[in-house]
Amino acid sequence: MHSQKMREIGPEVDPLRLACGYSRSDLGKPNILVESVYGESHPGSMHLNELVEYVKRGAYEGGGAPLKYSCTDICDGIAQGTKGMDYSLVSREVISSAVEFHAEAGHFDGMVLVSGSDKAVPAHLIAAARLKMPTILVPGGVMDQWIITLEQVGTIYAKLKRGEMEEDEYNFLREYSCPTNGTCAFLGTALTMQSLAEVLGLALPTSAVCPATSFEIKRLAQNAGSRIVELVDEKLTADKILTEEAFENAIIVHAAMAGSTNAMLHLPAIMKELGYKFSLKRVSEINDEVPFIVNVRPSGEYPANRLWFAGGVQKVMLELKDYMNLDCMTITGKTVGENLENLEKTGFFKKRPLFLENYGLKVNDVIKSTEAPIAKSGAIVVLRGNIGTGIIKRSAVDESMFNFTGPARGFDSQSDALKAIFEGEIMGGECIILRYEGPRANGMPEQFYVTEAISSNEKFNTSVALLTDGRFSGASRGPCIGHMTPEAIDGGVLAVIEDDDMIHIDLNKNRLDVVGIKGEKLPEEEILKIIKERLSVFKAPPRKYKSGLLGLYTKYAASAEEGGFMQ
Repeated sequence: MHSQKMREIGPEVDPLRLACGYSRSDLGKPNILVESVYGESHPGSMHLNELVEYVKRGAYEGGGAPLKYSCTDICDGIAQGTKGMDYSLVSREVISSAVEFHAEAGHFDGMVLVSGSDKAVPAHLIAAARLKMPTILVPGGVMDQWIITLEQVGTIYAKLKRGEMEEDEYNFLREYSCPTNGTCAFLGTALTMQSLAEVLGLALPTSAVCPATSFEIKRLAQNAGSRIVELVDEKLTADKILTEEAFENAIIVHAAMAGSTNAMLHLPAIMKELGYKFSLKRVSEINDEVPFIVNVRPSGEYPANRLWFAGGVQKVMLELKDYMNLDCMTITGKTVGENLENLEKTGFFKKRPLFLENYGLKVNDVIKSTEAPIAKSGAIVVLRGNIGTGIIKRSAVDESMFNFTGPARGFDSQSDALKAIFEGEIMGGECIILRYEGPRANGMPEQFYVTEAISSNEKFNTSVALLTDGRFSGASRGPCIGHMTPEAIDGGVLAVIEDDDMIHIDLNKNRLDVVGIKGEKLPEEEILKIIKERLSVFKAPPRKYKSGLLGLYTKYAASAEEGGFMQ
């Protein structure tokens, strides 16, 4: 074992480990890193230390010697709409790097990574891919749901600003939108990435989207601790599980679940560590083939804890088995197909729906069949055209906006766009251009409040589009196109679109183009000539950050299409 080779090289290792609480017998056991993002940063992380103790218990029972480390994450909800959100994406790079130096400098043989939220889960998956060690990811689970879920707070805030809701009602609903520990109860980025960790085979079957308040999540954490010691013995490393076929499975399930568009940033960043190339073309093909079947907020009707009660991610995979690569290996030592067969034999899919009876629901209310889906196509559409490449969540867009043409209204910041919306400067029929929000401009913050201001307005959600080089919360709804590449600060076309240029969006043909200048439709060759002329005199504004963490990140960030990792 690696840990034992390091003991031979360094005579200081043993006394230092003993001072950390190891016994003499522990020194010769598999050394297990139990890394979490525990901290009092938000409800998705502050209960993780309890799960860590269950992981440690399992590792000791399995014959390992665990030690716990941590590097906490930030809360996108707390940071939303402020300078703090600029730090969101780069926090993924920090957390993955922390796991790297903890694991490498600590001489561990295997690791269990405990996380639940937006940047923490992808950060841990990046670290697993980078280190190629025996690894298990323990998802932190989902919070309970009482009245509304957190992504609806943006909607009621917009109603308050428009005078459509009393402040007392707003305050009451907002106060009870996060009633317990765990990740927010909708298919935002956090639960999307928990789900994809299970699909990839790096989390135990049934562990994603598990209620954070249940005893089951503790049992799963303990099982992960036991299993990691076996993985060390079996030499079953993360890179043997994270294959190209496994990533294709993740894209398939993402399409069917209407997962967060942020997964299109995280999957390429994980794949890059393994030398795999992420293909937006393949994403587009899969989403055209795979039906949308998971009826969970924000694209669907129910809060996310209902998904686990309906059979969870494994039930979704069972419905999609004709689309999936069933021979992919997982951390159980069995393939995806074998895991599904085992769950069927043990009656899991028959027992789990008993929970749904408490809500008056059946499995088919939450997870549709592929024969009778919510929609025949998957969630994501990749758009290309003379503006560049962008991504939109089709499942969250009213069909009346699938084919849109309207005049551009340009803004260089989220605050300016919000002000224009709330002060009545946007009338309807326009395409809001929101630029200088990409990874190399200011860290690629979410534009959640702008999307909610549009989607919560009955007039705007069927008449106003948004086009940005920023990104969106997994809670976002409406005709919002993000991840525009090339981004504006690097001389992307987004930078030189002017007010009243005509923007055409076609979700059926996957097109995104400037089709007119100053309100007048023109032939494409003339439009391309004008764009070229504008770009020839374009001067990028100064970068927002010149030092510190964001100075480093914005200087070295890859494009959104590549995953926004720090090169």
